[in-house]
Amino acid sequence: MNKKIFVKRVIGLTLLSGMFIPILASAESYTVKSGDTLSAIAKEKNTTVDAIAQKNKIGNVNHITVGQVLEIEDEKTTTNTTEQATTSKATTTVSASDGLSAEDVAAKEWIAQKESSGSYTAQNGQYYGRYQLSLSYLNGDLSPENQEKVANQYVVNRYGSWSAAKNFWLANGWY
Repeated sequence: MNKKIFVKRVIGLTLLSGMFIPILASAESYTVKSGDTLSAIAKEKNTTVDAIAQKNKIGNVNHITVGQVLEIEDEKTTTNTTEQATTSKATTTVSASDGLSAEDVAAKEWIAQKESSGSYTAQNGQYYGRYQLSLSYLNGDLSPENQEKVANQYVVNRYGSWSAAKNFWLANGWY
């Protein structure tokens, strides 16, 4: 092969590889920790549960394991800052009964009374608040709104419903 062709190929391969490096750099990995949920990871990484599940070939989005390494694809958005702020504010305001059936609302209140007598400031070692959640689950935000949101996520991901969590509590003395 003559020198000119060789140089052109090297330059071409160099340019071609430069096009793929940004694609590789946009993916990051995340190691699952105790208490993590795909929805919380997706929110933290500004992506969706579906995007993480698809990228990592996860069949059951309610089942991830501690130590599992997830590839997270950065989502490119065209949403302006005002829309993002509005969306962010709307998702952090969660009422105690958002989207729950009457049976689940009653089960949730029953668990809150058993765990903390309904107090958002009750403490028991590493457990805190109305639902006695691990402090690591709350990520430093001890507000009632965050406690409600995290408790709902925890119960849905672990038990599927507050009624199922109550049944587990009745059988085991904790949920």
